[in-house]
Amino acid sequence: MTDSSNTHYAGQDLEALADLPRYTGWILEQFQDELRGHVIEVGAGIGNVAIRYVDRVESLLLVEPAANLCEKLRIRTVGLKNVVIAEALLHDVAPELVAKPFDAALMVNVLEHIPDDVAVLTRLYEVLKPGGALCIFVPAVPEIYGSLDAIVDHVRRYRRAELQGKLEQAGFVVKRLSYLDTLGIVPWVVAGKILKRKKYDALGAQAYDRVGVPVTRALEAALNRVLPRTPIGKSLVAVAVKPG
Repeated sequence: MTDSSNTHYAGQDLEALADLPRYTGWILEQFQDELRGHVIEVGAGIGNVAIRYVDRVESLLLVEPAANLCEKLRIRTVGLKNVVIAEALLHDVAPELVAKPFDAALMVNVLEHIPDDVAVLTRLYEVLKPGGALCIFVPAVPEIYGSLDAIVDHVRRYRRAELQGKLEQAGFVVKRLSYLDTLGIVPWVVAGKILKRKKYDALGAQAYDRVGVPVTRALEAALNRVLPRTPIGKSLVAVAVKPG
């Protein structure tokens, strides 16, 4: 995701995917009961997600190691008195910033970039209070890994059982774990596996946000009326709790 020093993020996906209100809102709806109180978001990027929920929480620590992204993140959150930014990897965040246990932690499209994902999950377990929630959104279905994954250095796409196992290995109790965005698999496969594109298409993403998101939401709502859970999707959503 970044260079060897973790100080620069070279991908253009964050800018290309910045204006997706329906998609981002759909993600955050999955965590609306958990994102409250004292919250930490790891891999905050340029604030595409944080800016949409910051007014719901008491305080928010945004952790982002890439200096070029932090510069934009600071501009985007200027004047927000409940926000603190830590330009660091999670394990290197100043101790005083994580001294008070968090009510919730959030990672959106971040965990898949990290080689030792269990170490990060374990660290998040440590900084959460007992009963605190970890909210995770990651790409799913390893079989659709393609050029769009490779250009942003995705280490993996997750299987459902794999993500559950790693959360439990870190000490969490999985409360919810489900697929999201069933129809999103189609454009991802076309762009990344068939056309092997090397750049994210902002206009295509915005078109999917306007048309594809409402359609796939309706499809999944219908599926969930007859099935215990959505059978497959481009991403996985997980809510895991620290016992206590």
